[in-house]
Amino acid sequence: MPSLVSHPDEVKVVSRRFGMGATDIDKYVELDGYKAVQQAIAKGPEWIITEMKASGLRGRGGAGFPTGMKWSFVPKQSEKPKYVLVNGDESEPGTCKDHVLFLHDPHAVIEGTMIAGLAIGSKLGFIYLRGEYRYLLKIVERAVADAYAKGFLGKNIFGTGVDFDIITQTGAGAYEVGEESALMESLEGKRGVPRIKPPFPAVVGLYGGPTVINNAETIANAPHILLMGGEAYAKLGSERNGGTRLFGISGHVERPGVYELPMGYNLKRAIYEVAGGIKDGKKLKAVVPGGSSCPVMTADEIDVGLDFDQMGKAGTMLGSGGIVVLDESVSIVEFALRTIAFYQHESCGWCIPCREGTDWIKKTLTRVYNGGGNKKDVDNVQYLAENMLGRTFCPLGDAAAMPTIAFVKKFRKEFEDYVEGHKAGTPIITVEQLVGAH
Repeated sequence: MPSLVSHPDEVKVVSRRFGMGATDIDKYVELDGYKAVQQAIAKGPEWIITEMKASGLRGRGGAGFPTGMKWSFVPKQSEKPKYVLVNGDESEPGTCKDHVLFLHDPHAVIEGTMIAGLAIGSKLGFIYLRGEYRYLLKIVERAVADAYAKGFLGKNIFGTGVDFDIITQTGAGAYEVGEESALMESLEGKRGVPRIKPPFPAVVGLYGGPTVINNAETIANAPHILLMGGEAYAKLGSERNGGTRLFGISGHVERPGVYELPMGYNLKRAIYEVAGGIKDGKKLKAVVPGGSSCPVMTADEIDVGLDFDQMGKAGTMLGSGGIVVLDESVSIVEFALRTIAFYQHESCGWCIPCREGTDWIKKTLTRVYNGGGNKKDVDNVQYLAENMLGRTFCPLGDAAAMPTIAFVKKFRKEFEDYVEGHKAGTPIITVEQLVGAH
C-alpha cells in the first residue's frame, strides 16, 4: 500500500479514513461508517436531496453539475426499475483520486451508492471500475461481500424492510467508457460508444430505466454530507462550490500526491506550498490544472482559485482534479503530441470530426516535432482543433481539441521554433513510442 502524503492546509472529509484500515468493515463502522445510510432510511428521499442540494456538491468527475439537482431530476414514478451507476472509470491522464478512494475507503463508495439509491427510489447500484484497476476490484468486491454478510446489503437491510443490491463491474481499458452514456452501453454488454442525447440518463438510462450516474468521489462524499449537514459542508468551500476536493498533484513538484483541499483553494499555493514547489529548483513553465482535457495554463496564470467557476473564468477547467506541473525542461510540442496521440488512440471512431480530426492533428504534430513541418502546419493544427470543438457526439472530441488550441495559442513561438529548425537535435520519435503502453 503506497504511503500517504499530507499538508496542514488539507481539510479531510472524504479522505479522513485514509490510512486507518477502513477497508475492514468493522473498522469502517467504528469510524462512523453506515450511520449516514441508516439516517437516510429514517428521514426519507426528500430530506436526502434537500441536504445534497444545500451542500453545494458538484460532480467531481469534471462536469461540475450540482449533485442534489441531478438526483432530483429522476422521476418519482417509473414503470421501469431505477438504477444508480458509480463511474469509477478513472482514465483521464494525470488523474488518480478515485484510485485512493477505492484503495483506502471502498465502503464510503458503497454507502454513498446506497444513499443515492434511497434518494431516487432505486434498489440496485453498479460500481464500475477502470479496466486497469483490476487489483482494486478485489478490494471493492471484498467490501461488497462483507456488507452483504453484515446485512447492510441485500434484502431487508439493517432490518428496515428496505432492499438494496450492488454489482461491481470493470471496463475493458477504454477511456471512452468514462463518458456516461458509453458507460451504460458497456454495462449492457455492448460496444462502449456514446448515445445521442436527449433522452438523458435521469429519464432513459441503463436498460431504459431512470438512472443516476455519478463519479466515485462524488458518491463517496454523500455519507459525510448527511452526517455533518449540507450547510456545514458547503461552508468548507467557495461560493457555489461546496466542500472539498481530492487533487492529484503530479509532475515536476517536490511532493507529488493526492491532497484534499477546500474548493476555491489557490492553485499557486497548491503547487508551491502544498506540493513543495518545483523540483530541483527549476522554473515553472506550464500547468495542466485538471487532467489532460483541460486547457494548459502558463506560469503567470496560476494565481487563481481551484473551483469550477474561477477556473472557467481563467479560460480553463477544474476537470477531474489532476494537476500536472511542467517545468522549464518540458517541450510543449512533445507534450501536445503525447496528449493528442492519447485521444486519437482512445477515440471510439463513431463520429467523423473526432475520428479524423484527432488523427490529422497527430500526424501534423508528429511532422512538426520530427523537424519536417512548416509554418502552415501550426495554423492547421489550430484550425483542425477548432473545427472539432462542439461537433462531436460526446466530449472526447472537445477533450482533444481544447488543450490543443491552448498549447498552440499560448506557446506558438515554441511550435514555430520547431518548424524553423531552432530546436537543434530534436529526436525523431514514432507514434508507437508516443502511445507507449496506451
